[in-house]
Amino acid sequence: MGEVVSITGVTKVYTMGDQRVEALKGISFTVSRGEFVAIMGASGSGKSTCMNMLGCLDVPTSGEYRLEGVNVGEFSRNELAEIRNSKIGFVFQGFNLLARTTARENVELPLVYARVPAAVRREKALAALERVGLAGREDHYSNQLSGGQQQRVAIARALVNEPSIIMADEPTGNLDSKTSVEIMAIFQELNRQGITILMVTHEPEIAAFTSRHLIFRDGLIISDALNSAPHVASPVEEQAP
Repeated sequence: MGEVVSITGVTKVYTMGDQRVEALKGISFTVSRGEFVAIMGASGSGKSTCMNMLGCLDVPTSGEYRLEGVNVGEFSRNELAEIRNSKIGFVFQGFNLLARTTARENVELPLVYARVPAAVRREKALAALERVGLAGREDHYSNQLSGGQQQRVAIARALVNEPSIIMADEPTGNLDSKTSVEIMAIFQELNRQGITILMVTHEPEIAAFTSRHLIFRDGLIISDALNSAPHVASPVEEQAP
């Protein structure tokens, strides 16, 4: 299947005045193409620091991070920004949609940064919205959409550049239980289509929908286990306009 992510001996040290804080203490793991991985751990465990590095928002203090075989730990800020836009799709707890902007325009944003022509942007955005069950909602503004629909727009935005990996940070944290399951159904369907997904969550009931669990504590990975029988989320019906 091939490795999408390879982390080898990665440390991350923050200096605050005369204090050294070791957020990561030499972690190593790989993620193969097509995996669906939950990253878990208490506050301060290192999981968010790890996710920031995986998303090319930060670089290791030492060790090596390879994304699709390329050592991105030595990239400049501009190179990291280019990798983020072309290789990684982000989904956040707070949706991070632009206000007074339609669903389609929100989804088009990564393509705007990539200087994709307008007609192509529109076509790709509409196709991505259809994949998440929002055909017919493309001209609705954020304040006209429910929380679950806003998160679907965010997932469509993450998909539109056809990234190597989707990174989701507590994607159900602002949603009720029923809507959370609907969002997990979307992720599971995308994963069945071959998309690699890494998801930070503190909720075991959400992690149960993934096929592998990485658990962090005190800057170390204390457990890396396959979930042989992931829960299957209910299929998501397309939303009527």
